Amino acid sequence: MQRNPISATVDFDADGVQHGFLKLPHSHDASAWGSLMIPVTVARNGDGPTALFTGGNHGDEYEGPVALFDLAATVRAEDLSGRVIIVPAMNLPAFQAGKRTSPVDGGNMNRVFPGNPVGTVTEKIADYFQRTLLPLADYVVDIHSGGKTLDFVPFCAAHVLADKAQQQRCVEAMAAFNAPYSIMLLEVDATGMYDTAAEEMGKVFISTELGGGGTARASTVAIAKRGVRNLLRHAGILEGAPEIGETVNLDMPDGRCFISSEHAGLLEPCVDLGAEVSEGDLVCKIHDPARTGVAPVIYKSPIDGVLTARHFPGLIGMGDIVAVVAVRV
Repeated sequence: MQRNPISATVDFDADGVQHGFLKLPHSHDASAWGSLMIPVTVARNGDGPTALFTGGNHGDEYEGPVALFDLAATVRAEDLSGRVIIVPAMNLPAFQAGKRTSPVDGGNMNRVFPGNPVGTVTEKIADYFQRTLLPLADYVVDIHSGGKTLDFVPFCAAHVLADKAQQQRCVEAMAAFNAPYSIMLLEVDATGMYDTAAEEMGKVFISTELGGGGTARASTVAIAKRGVRNLLRHAGILEGAPEIGETVNLDMPDGRCFISSEHAGLLEPCVDLGAEVSEGDLVCKIHDPARTGVAPVIYKSPIDGVLTARHFPGLIGMGDIVAVVAVRV
């Protein structure tokens, strides 16, 4: 297998706290011999589990980067029993551009795993995680929110896995993160996801969706900050017990949870996030913005549940997700 061109300026096996970069050579018009410098922090104190935290998998999602830059600035090796690896801006070009995908190659980091060491910039970063960072980790936490196009109730998520013992470990980690909502998440398409790569290695993997709209809120940042420290306590890397409050447990049993738009137009939300809906309840209307006097198209909930996500911009396109309804457990 071809060697990955990324080099780390930190030593992942050394005790103490190190701040450095994952350095990826990148020749472009503005810098013939330039490099992408992806910030990384590693903090280690002796033997123990390793937790790998990532934000900025998509570049327009901000709770993860905020919480992880904060964690990197405050973590102390003497408080740890084990190791913490922090990458606040996993897809650095996308994060710098405030876009879901990379402006360098159009790559969606969460759809290119296992990556390629001789591929695009995004594929090279994915390959480095696949072959270097993920094998170091026992616990993997990837912090997402809805970006510019979706908005979510703030949840932590695990997936249904073939290995039920591994699934249970992931569910326990999700419970320890303790977001206001905890969900067994059904993915639209899990092919090429970072989640899938970590789970196929047998890792304890959890992710989040902590709001959206292409910004962060004080409340959702607080959830992320508390959650990462809760996970470290759960893993035994930090002393003490997680700070546990109430959470609403949700499930997504099948594809009926996703309501897709078959029309383009002006979106009128008819229920707010977190609302209880019953099968047949009105969820939203889509108006034709090109003419007056036309009745809007009606979208109803296909199941009983909780409105868990919705399209964020005021205009919606054909094929976009209108809303997601998850079932209370």
